[in-house]
Amino acid sequence: MDEKEIQLKRRENEEQATAGRARILGMPYLDTRQFENEIGLVPDLLDVAQMHRDFIIPLQRGGGEEHYQFMVTSRTPRSVIDKMRQEYTNEGEKADFFLISGSAYKVFMLRYDPPQVIQYDDIKIAGEGDSETIASVSKTLNMVSTDKVFDFLIDQADKLSASDIHIENLRGEIRIRMRVDGILHPVANIDKDRYRIFMGELSSRANVSMASNKPQSGHMQKEIHRDGASHLLNIRVETIPTMYGQDAVLRLFNFDESLLNLDLLGLSEEERAEINEVISHPRGLVLMVGPTGSGKSTTLYSMLNALNTPDRKIITLEDPIEYGITGISQIPVHTNDGGSFAEGLRSVLRLDPDVVMVGEIRDADTAKTAIQASITGHLVLSSFHANSTAAAFSRMIDLIGVNPIFSSSIRLVVAQRLVRKLSESRRERPATEAEIKYVRDVLAGVPEDKLAGVNLDEVRLWDPVVTPDDPFGYSGRTVIMEQLVVSEDIQAFIRGDVADADATEIEKVAKRNGMLTLEQKGVLAALRGETTLEEVSRVI
Repeated sequence: MDEKEIQLKRRENEEQATAGRARILGMPYLDTRQFENEIGLVPDLLDVAQMHRDFIIPLQRGGGEEHYQFMVTSRTPRSVIDKMRQEYTNEGEKADFFLISGSAYKVFMLRYDPPQVIQYDDIKIAGEGDSETIASVSKTLNMVSTDKVFDFLIDQADKLSASDIHIENLRGEIRIRMRVDGILHPVANIDKDRYRIFMGELSSRANVSMASNKPQSGHMQKEIHRDGASHLLNIRVETIPTMYGQDAVLRLFNFDESLLNLDLLGLSEEERAEINEVISHPRGLVLMVGPTGSGKSTTLYSMLNALNTPDRKIITLEDPIEYGITGISQIPVHTNDGGSFAEGLRSVLRLDPDVVMVGEIRDADTAKTAIQASITGHLVLSSFHANSTAAAFSRMIDLIGVNPIFSSSIRLVVAQRLVRKLSESRRERPATEAEIKYVRDVLAGVPEDKLAGVNLDEVRLWDPVVTPDDPFGYSGRTVIMEQLVVSEDIQAFIRGDVADADATEIEKVAKRNGMLTLEQKGVLAALRGETTLEEVSRVI
C-alpha cells in the first residue's frame, strides 16, 4: 500500500469515526470529500480568527429564507453553537450546524487562511523601561500566522541564545519572557487567543494535557535551520496551573556534541589537570554542585565526552535526558511516575559499566548506592544541590550521616556558576575605595602564582557599555568554577575525626590546600575584565 492509499484509508476511518460521533451528539454529519476543494467560500460571514478559535466554518450564507449553515468539529465549544443558534433565532433567521472531520476542517481553513510566505521582524530583547520594543515584538507575535507562531517563537529564542521561554497567563493577556545569559527579560504581551495555540502545540508535541490541574513535565525536539546549517534543539517543558490558566516554561538545550568539551570551559591548566587526574581513575565519586541553571549538566557531559572511548562502558541515568551522546548508554528515569535513581543505579551496576552518571542525588538511598558503586570499581559522576564545595560535604553528612565509606569514595567536588561576560564595548575605570578594600579582602592569602596578570596595588575594573545594538553591555556567559580535591585533611572532617565539621571549617582547610573559592574566582574574572563585580555579586 503506497502513501496515497494509506492517507485515503486514514481519512475514511476518520470520517466513519466522525459520523459515529455525530450520532452520539445528535447532530447531522457532513462528508465533504466530494466538494471541499471546489465549493465556493463564504467570505465576511465569520472572521478567520473566530474560525481558528472555535473550529467553525461557514458553509452557506442566508438566502431568501435567511437560512445559514455552518460546519463544526468535535473541538467546537457547545456554548458557541448554542449562542449562535440563539442569535440567529432572535433575528428571525435560522442556523444549522453540521459535524465535519478534523481533516475536512483543515482543508477548508487552508482555503480561508492560506499560508503566506512572510518575513517577520526578528525578536529583540528590550532594555530596562523600553516599552516600545516590547510593544513592537508583541505586534509581531500577534501578526504571525497561527500555524507558525509557536515555531517562530522557539526559532527566535534559539537565535537569541535564550535558555528558557516563559509563557505566563495574566488577567487580560499572555506575557512572554525569555531568559538570556541567566537574566529573565520581558519580550511581549500577546492576545489571549494565542494561549490556546501555544498550549495546543505543547499538548500534541510534548505530551502534556491542557485540561490537567496538576503540574506536568514533557519533552520535545525541534530541528532548527538557519544560514544553510541545522541543529537539533532539545526542549524540556514544564507546565503548572495558575489562576488564569496553565503557565508553561520551555527550557531550551542547543545540542551540539562538539561543544561538550572540557577545553571549552575556560579552565586553567591546573584545574584541567586536577579533573583529568581524578576522572582517569577507575573508581571514585565526583560531584557537581550548584543551583539550577549553573551549567552543571554541561560540565558533567563534557567529562563524559572526555571519558567516552571504545574501551569504556558508560551508562547514564537521567531525568530527563538532556543531550544524546554517541557511544553512551543513556537511560531515562521517570521519577514523576515512581521511578528512582537508586533503583535504576542498582540495576545498571549489573551491566558491568566502567563509568556511571547519575543525573542528581536527591535522597539518602541514591547517595548510599552511588557511594557503594564508587568503591566497587566504578567511576560515578553526579550532581548535587549545594551552594559551594564545602557546603556539599555538610549537606551530604546531613543526608546520610557520618559515613567512613563516603570519605574514601569522594575524590572531587566542583561548584560552579555562570556569569555574564562583558561585551567588547566595555569601559575600564579605576576602582573606588570600597571596591579596592573588598577586592583585597577577598583575595587575601591567595598565592602569587594564582594572581597572574592582576595588580592589587592599582585595582582597575570594567563596566558594561550600553549601545542601541547592545542594550545590556554583556554578551554570553562564562564559567566560574571552584574545585575541591579531597585530601586527607578533608577526609578527616567527613569521617567525623574533627569536631565541628561545618562548611566554614572545611573551606578554610581547602583554601590552605590551594583551593580558590567561587567568590575569589569571580573577583579575579572581574579584574581581568571578563565580567563585573556587580555580576559576581548577583550570581555568587
